[in-house]
Amino acid sequence: MLGDSIDLISEPEGAEVEDTPQEPASEMDQLRLELEEAKNRTLRALADLENYRSRVNRQMAEERKYVAIDFMRELLPIWDNIGRALEAVEATHNLESLVEGVQMVHSQFLEVLKKHHCERIEAKFRPFDPNIHASVAQIPSVEHAANTVVEEVQVGFRLFDRVVRPSQVVVSSGTE
Repeated sequence: MLGDSIDLISEPEGAEVEDTPQEPASEMDQLRLELEEAKNRTLRALADLENYRSRVNRQMAEERKYVAIDFMRELLPIWDNIGRALEAVEATHNLESLVEGVQMVHSQFLEVLKKHHCERIEAKFRPFDPNIHASVAQIPSVEHAANTVVEEVQVGFRLFDRVVRPSQVVVSSGTE
């Protein structure tokens, strides 16, 4: 009898010996742990993504800053040639050589622009196009139909398919 009372004392009243109630609790703890790990992985992935975006933005800003360096290197010889032409005129006082030198530099400059896909917009005697021309005046003309460019005041340029600067033109209004 005494042994029976000891058994009763060692086990609290209402306690169950089975492990099944502990399994759902440990399964719940396991799910909580997995959820916490998933949250941490997500936060790390988001932080990595933000770091990547920042790094790419810095690299793009750096590239944009120096994007024109090759173009500038090609323009510098033109600057040099203008200086040489001016020095030659100062030394010889020959205006014909200045004109020849400026024409050569002008051609060199147009070649550099063309190499970089920046080309002159042809305007004179062509139909007026508001997408590439800016009309500064309109004059009557017997020789040219209405809306024809009769004079180019300022040359326009296009980079690939975008207008860098429209041609400023005088347009015919036709005959009055």
